[in-house]
This record gives sequence, structure tokens and C-alpha cells, in this order.
Amino acid sequence: MSGSLWLKPGAARDALPTVPRRRATAPDPAGPPPAPDPMEELADRLDALAAAAVHPDEIAAILESDGMTDSHIRLTYGRADSFALAEDLYARTERRHAAPEPPRTAPWHTGLAGCLLRGVVFALPGLAYVLGAPLLAGGPGRYGLPPGTVPLFAGAVTGWVWNQVLSHRAYTWLGLGDRRAATRALRVGAPAGALVGAAVAVATAGPGEHPSALFGAGQAVYLGAATVLLVLGRERALLGALLPLAGAVPAFRHDLPGPLRTALLLGSLAATAVCAARALRPAPDEPPARARGRGGPPLAASVPYGLFGLGSGLLVLYAGADAVIALTLSMGPAEWLLHRFRGASLTRLSLLTTAYEFRRAVTGMLARCLGAYLGVLAALTLTAAALWPGAAALGPGRIGSLLLVGAVLWLGLLLQAFGGVSSAAAVCLLAAGAQTLVPAAGPVAAGAAAAALSVLTCVLLARPTTHRF
Repeated sequence: MSGSLWLKPGAARDALPTVPRRRATAPDPAGPPPAPDPMEELADRLDALAAAAVHPDEIAAILESDGMTDSHIRLTYGRADSFALAEDLYARTERRHAAPEPPRTAPWHTGLAGCLLRGVVFALPGLAYVLGAPLLAGGPGRYGLPPGTVPLFAGAVTGWVWNQVLSHRAYTWLGLGDRRAATRALRVGAPAGALVGAAVAVATAGPGEHPSALFGAGQAVYLGAATVLLVLGRERALLGALLPLAGAVPAFRHDLPGPLRTALLLGSLAATAVCAARALRPAPDEPPARARGRGGPPLAASVPYGLFGLGSGLLVLYAGADAVIALTLSMGPAEWLLHRFRGASLTRLSLLTTAYEFRRAVTGMLARCLGAYLGVLAALTLTAAALWPGAAALGPGRIGSLLLVGAVLWLGLLLQAFGGVSSAAAVCLLAAGAQTLVPAAGPVAAGAAAAALSVLTCVLLARPTTHRF
């Protein structure tokens, strides 16, 4: 009996009772519509963005910014992750761009005149050193430097670091549309930075360097006030406050009385401080600081900007007095070229349809803008060397070294503008540290830093997502 349970293959199927088959019928028009395809819905929703993308990574960035996790993508769309889903959307969407937008005026389409004005404003304070040189310490210098150099350098570097951090925090508030919060940050940070810079200058002064310490304290006050005016867009007011320093022009060839030198220095410093104080006056309807209702940008996000200021500032100081004038004057054209590069990259992003074309266009723009800046810097260097009293002789080696420092500064500023400030700060600090330990290695350190920043810039800026997001 038990053997009857063993059936030949297919016998079990044959032994089952037959069930009549139901003929397939067309869906009832009155019934519920078929469920929509989620992939089609997503493609329709992202059609314009996907059509303008030049690489699937741009679409992946959009998906991730929408909060789509890999588990959600696998469950809803049947793709492994955001990159696989982005590649599918990129493949099924035809490349096209929207109609060209009208020319924009801000923030990446600034005028050349405004940038040149800022370059002059950056360079005019250098005349203060011409006026103050006979008033500073006349004793022996330390560490092989001229007399009074240590407190001046210490106070200047402290001010650069502090005010770079302060500027980033204030600009972040301005980017958020909160000018009152930016003003409040400057109202607290600028006086504090002036006190810290002055304290460092006084603390590092040696015997016989008290005049340099006083000059360094005034320098700290100026740096804080100038930061306020530049961040709030008061370049013209700062230019007017610096005009008394033009009295240093005769000092290039003739000796000026000590009281006149002091009066010109104090007059310019007082005018700058007054202009900054007026710019920071609270508006009649400004709420108190405790009424902001939200915290400011995190301090950790601003620290790399201060470190970049430290590294780049040391490299500039090591370049020499005439080189400092040329580099500071060149910051105006440098800023304009940064704006030009940013605007041109956005234009190419809206016109080109492949990642290869975009990389090629960005690399070419980068080379042209850097070459233009170095050409301007070379011309300014020759002019400054001809006018600056006691300037060192310019040979091909020194000009080449200065151009390498200029390349480091411009590429570092470009990386900073695109969110790569940490990399720029690390490279500049390493180069400045190497030159501090081995002064003769300055050109080698600057060349290595310029090469490293060139590679980092090309890698970062060749990605379309860097420019779009």
C-alpha cells in the first residue's frame, strides 16, 4: 500500500482535479488606474536638472540633497544606490539647456574698477612703513632681521590670522542675508582683534624696540578697522582715510621732519578708526544681540581661513618689502580674475553637454587666468623695485621666486573660493614652515607649493558639481 504513494514524475500533476481556466479579460475602464511607475515620476520631476547635467554625479548630488538614502532607492526604484540611479536618469534624459539668462551683475560679475580700487586700498598701508621707518628702533636687530622687525611681524601675522577668521564669519552672515548679525560680529571681533594684535606686538618687543611696539599696536588697530570697512563694502571710505599716507611719496627721495611723519601716520589711523566706528553704529531699529534667535556659523569652519592667512602672510613677508608692495597691489587684479573665472565656469556649465568638454574648458580658463595674473604681478614687481628705496636687485631668479609665491596666493584664493580652504591652508603652512626652518629653500618650497596647489585646483575644479553646488 505504501508503495502506491510513489508516483512517476508528472503523475502528481495529472492526479490533481482539473480547474477550468478563466479567459483573460481587458481591464475595466471604470476600475482603478494602474499604479504609476516611480522611475517615470522621478524622471519627470528632475527632467530640467538632469537635462542640464554634464555628468551623472551632478544628478547624484541632487538625489542626495533631497535626502534619498540607498535603502530608499533600492526599495522604491530598484537601483543599488544614488550613483546607479543617477546614471539611469542621465542615460534616459536628452541633453539640453534652458534659454540663456540675462547678464548677471553679482556676485561673480564684478567690475574691474572696483577690484582695482581694492588693490590700491590693499597697497596704500605699505606707505606707512616708509613714513615710520626713521621713527622705529635703531638698535641691533634680532634673528638676523632689521631692528624692530620682530614686533612688527608678530603683530601683523596675529592680525592677519584673527581678521581672516573674523571676515569669514561676517561674510557667512552676509551670505545668509543677515547684515545685522554680520555687523554685530564685526563690532565685537574687530576691537578684540586689535587688542590681541597690539598685545602681541608689545609682548614680543625687545630692548630698544618700544617704538616698533607702538607702531605695531597702531598697525593692529588699522587691521581691525580696515577689516570692518572692507567686509561692509566701504572701500571708498577706507581710501579716503588712507590718503594722508600719500605724504610718504616725497619721503622716497627726501627726508621729512619727524613730527610731520607722526602727524600723517596718526591722522590716517584716526580717520580709519572713525570710519569703521561709523560703519558699525547700530541702526535705530536693530534688535539686541540676544534677540537673534539662532547661533552663528561654527567657529571650526572659520579656523582654516585663519590658517590660510597665516601661511600666505608668512610667504609674503619672506618675499621682501618691494615684493610685498607688488603682491598687495596685485590683489585687485587677482580678485577680478577670480570673478572672471567663476563667471566663465558657470557659463560653460550651462552651455556644454559632456564632462570632457567641461574639464577641457575649465583647464584652459584656469591657465589663462593664472597667466594673466602672473603677467600683472611681474609688471608691478618691476615698477615697485624701481620706486622702492633700497630695494634688492631684481634678477631672473628673484623674479621667478616671486612669481611662484604669487601663483601660490592666487591658486590658494581660488581654492578658498570653491570650498577648498583646508587644502590651501595646509600647503601654504608647509611651504612657510619649510622657509622658516631653511630660508635658502624659499624658492623650492614656493615651487612645490605652487605645483601641489595646481594639481589640487585641477582635480577640484574639473568636477561639474564643484561649480553647481
